[in-house]
Amino acid sequence: MKIKILLSLSALGLATITYAQDTAPSPLQISGSVDTYYKYDFNKAGNIKTYFANEQNSISLGMIDLALKKTTGKASFVGELSFGPRGQAQSIPNANGVYDETTNSFHIQNLYVSYAFTEKFSMTAGYMGTFVGYEVISPTANFNYSTSYLFGSGPFQNAGIKASYTFSDKVSLMAGLFNDWNVYQDFNGVSHIGAQLTISPVEGWTAYLNVLSGKSAGAAGTGTILDLTTAYQITEKFKLGLNAADYTISDDNGGYAGVAIYPQYSFTPSFALGLRGEGFKIKGVGAAPEATVTSLTLSGNIKSGGLTFIPEIRFDDDKDFSQSFMKNGLGIKSASQFSLAAVYSF
Repeated sequence: MKIKILLSLSALGLATITYAQDTAPSPLQISGSVDTYYKYDFNKAGNIKTYFANEQNSISLGMIDLALKKTTGKASFVGELSFGPRGQAQSIPNANGVYDETTNSFHIQNLYVSYAFTEKFSMTAGYMGTFVGYEVISPTANFNYSTSYLFGSGPFQNAGIKASYTFSDKVSLMAGLFNDWNVYQDFNGVSHIGAQLTISPVEGWTAYLNVLSGKSAGAAGTGTILDLTTAYQITEKFKLGLNAADYTISDDNGGYAGVAIYPQYSFTPSFALGLRGEGFKIKGVGAAPEATVTSLTLSGNIKSGGLTFIPEIRFDDDKDFSQSFMKNGLGIKSASQFSLAAVYSF
């Protein structure tokens, strides 16, 4: 009898330990980054204002970014806040194209919860970095420090609820309902639908086919973004990325289209060079003509531990772009700049 009791207690204890191991919460993960930069425009003006790195001849702040992540069983959450101009620059600029950095001291980058019903199916709700496009807000995830026109024209973040299903290690699908762009408290209610098809045909190559459609506040019609984002690690040293997007507002009420290519080569684990070539067009509305710009950006990544130095040279040509560049108070056709950024991730 004693043996049976001991065996029963042992079995119960083993089951309890196993259950505890399955449901034990993971440690709270803390990560983030800080960044600062210097920029010099060769026309001595604050040209090429692609949302970040706008100041001329100034040692300027980027942001400090703090992210928290935790998983307990099948449930998880992510909370991420940024403090500084790079985070706050996601607000709308004033009539002079300047972002008001005094309106708030922080910006919510991510704030969402997820639940994995199975190994293949999960749902997420909250405020999330957008699934559209190649570049993101955080400088640690971009090779170039300055950002593309495609990035600046599309959504930064989407608040909503989405479901994801993994069919295999090569194919997955996400679909969801979302608020208006970059709004986590939308008094107009849910206004957009979106989806992302992820395909990984071979090792090292992943492609994302994205669609986001709905009516934004103040828009004359329904807008639809079709976006292709892909990257292929062709060799251990050479990577090639591509972003192509088309945003159309119904009844010929404008939008944009563009393509950017990202070849990158790692000479050593601590030094790499990358090029971004971009063509971007704002679609005409009524009598207003189309406007186009081309941009070429060469960036280096020099790494030491968690620190990355990013020296960068950029040339933009304004064929007939509405936001013309300036020199000595006059509009000019092209602009060029040099910048040096320091980004530390932890």
